[in-house]
Amino acid sequence: MLRGSCLCKRITFETDATPKGVSMCHCGQCRKQSGGIWSSAFVAETDLTVTGPVAWYEASPIAKRGSCPTCGSFLFWKAHAEDTISFSLGAIDGPTGLTLEKHIFVADKGDYYQIADGLPQKEQ
Repeated sequence: MLRGSCLCKRITFETDATPKGVSMCHCGQCRKQSGGIWSSAFVAETDLTVTGPVAWYEASPIAKRGSCPTCGSFLFWKAHAEDTISFSLGAIDGPTGLTLEKHIFVADKGDYYQIADGLPQKEQ
């Protein structure tokens, strides 16, 4: 079971499903919203239990981003056309037991750091 929360603990989430797609996103939207690289994994939306007042932001025509309206923690990313939901690995309370699989949207990464871990890098 993975459990997570926002900074103020007003929003909590949990899943007992095995997360997939463990990645670090370097896109401009994730960098602006999180202040850096956003690490996440996804599960089926029906496998994630969320409590609290998630504020959803329609970031693009294809996806929305969920955050806490009180503390501002960026917690979720949801594509409109998919039945999965990504959640922030940084918001997990305790160890995740997961291993990073890839970097995504590296074409948009900041110029102030290098990716040097040898993992696959996807341009978009």
